Amino acid sequence: MHVGTNNMFFYNCNKHSQHLSSLVYWSPVCCRPAERCWRCSVRSVSSAVKRKALPSAFPVLEQPLQSDHHRVYEANLRNSNACHNQYLELREKIRKGGGEKAIARHTQRNRKFLVRERLRLLLDDEDFLELSPFAGFGLPYGDIPSAGCLTGIGRINGLWCVFIAHDATIKGGTAYPITVKKQLRAQDIAIQNRLPCVYLVDSGGGFLPLQSEVFPDKNHGGRTFYNEAIMSAMKIPQVSVVCGSCTAGGAYIPTMAEETVMVHQIGTIFLGGPPLVKAATGEEVTPEELGGARLHAEVSGCVDHFAMGEKEAYDCTRNIVSTLNFQLPDEEEEDEEQTRRRKAEQEPLYNPVELLGLAPKSYNHSLDVKMVVSRLTDGGRFQEFKARYGTTLITGFAKIHGHLLGIVANNGELSYQAALKGSHFVQLCDQRDVPLLFLQNTAPTTAPTVSTTQAEVNSNHLKAQGAMMSAVACASVPKITVVIGGCHGADSYAMCGRAFDPHFLFLWPNAKVSITAPGHAGSLLPADGEREEEEKQEEELNMRLKEECSAFYSSGRLWDDGVILPQDTRRVLRNCLDIIKQRQYQLSTEKLQSPLLRI
Repeated sequence: MHVGTNNMFFYNCNKHSQHLSSLVYWSPVCCRPAERCWRCSVRSVSSAVKRKALPSAFPVLEQPLQSDHHRVYEANLRNSNACHNQYLELREKIRKGGGEKAIARHTQRNRKFLVRERLRLLLDDEDFLELSPFAGFGLPYGDIPSAGCLTGIGRINGLWCVFIAHDATIKGGTAYPITVKKQLRAQDIAIQNRLPCVYLVDSGGGFLPLQSEVFPDKNHGGRTFYNEAIMSAMKIPQVSVVCGSCTAGGAYIPTMAEETVMVHQIGTIFLGGPPLVKAATGEEVTPEELGGARLHAEVSGCVDHFAMGEKEAYDCTRNIVSTLNFQLPDEEEEDEEQTRRRKAEQEPLYNPVELLGLAPKSYNHSLDVKMVVSRLTDGGRFQEFKARYGTTLITGFAKIHGHLLGIVANNGELSYQAALKGSHFVQLCDQRDVPLLFLQNTAPTTAPTVSTTQAEVNSNHLKAQGAMMSAVACASVPKITVVIGGCHGADSYAMCGRAFDPHFLFLWPNAKVSITAPGHAGSLLPADGEREEEEKQEEELNMRLKEECSAFYSSGRLWDDGVILPQDTRRVLRNCLDIIKQRQYQLSTEKLQSPLLRI
């Protein structure tokens, strides 16, 4: 009773503070009660001043591998190695792009750089966060490596920026439904994290045989241009580089960006190309005459910068980014000894490579999730919250590469007590402006209702899960989700699954994503038919679940932001938390400006 009351108090408090903080941002006079005004003003003022993080000495989480873990650990390790081989195989396919002939045509006949060469010239270094690299594999209309475009977040002059770069070696840069979906996700990330966006445009427009899946609906091709306008109104800078063809719908991307660079002789912008002009008017015209860089830089004014070559274009783009007047978070000055000591403190207590054996082959092969936490956090330190209550959910505070965050991790079935605890902790982090990390490994199926007592337990469970879902959905702090095992049923929603809009969502290669785990299809089927027919139906559904639940099947359809290796998780989280820090800093120093509209 005490816990439920405590939880409800935090829920109500949080709801008021969120509502009022939004009112204060737009109209401070709307807040009438003195206490509410005081709370809101403290939150807004504190974000604007330079703050120094409080020192912490969280307890060390001692979670070494024990001898009784050996059998499960080895089974998990064998499965992780098999998944790793599949991961490398798909990575190799991505590297080949559209194949040798398409690459030769792109580089020799068209004299263009390959997409990864372009990124090397644009970004500060190759330590960028690539998003959904496996998108486009295993689709009904064939394999589209990387969905025909590379998206990610990298540094340009020290500033984290989203990039969307078409790969013209893949189907000539044609936009398939999965291409559009990937571009929209990258724009969503730019909006959510207030990141400048750079478009490297080399596209032949939409794939016409699939026009019904590319053109008409809300989240189809037109949404790209809608997002561009909204981002401009939100003061999110957008820069476009025309380094190839911009035909049909692709022509609007550079013309709606705030600044556009166009490369001479290889860049073109037009709604209909020379063949269409000849068919309509009988006139023969070259692509350069119809929509080349010289025309648009000197006559139409569609582009702002003329570049003789690609390298010049990316140098120009880097210079444009330096004029954005974004302020970067101040880094504390350190001498060599302080730097060495800080890096030593940030090293995990145990080797992150051991995560390969902790990535569960199945739910029955799950070891204590604290073993995972101790291999992710700085120094293996973890300040646990409600350690003795709802123990099938682990909650607490930790640091990863010096960034403070709250961790919510499955350690069994999400019970009634665990859901209440999760709801309490999520709201606590929201009150304190602490980002959340969800480590998801949910139960394969829900408990069946076989008695009146069980029905009562399930009803309470349902209510508590609903409260946790509300807390997660309403939390305004950044959220990152990593699926380290199973992602099944309603538990996955409470653990900030895709539908709950986390800022980033990644899968380990062993992860399984489905409404229920393979082998548990019987829990979904009604028991009112013939036994033989039920068994046949159950077997067919289990086979389908097995085929469709893999991490690579999920990532191929862009249900996540990418498959990451367990041992790389700390590095990926560091990049995500650096990006979030930049976002929080920009919001705290934001000035009101009028949106820029192109002529």
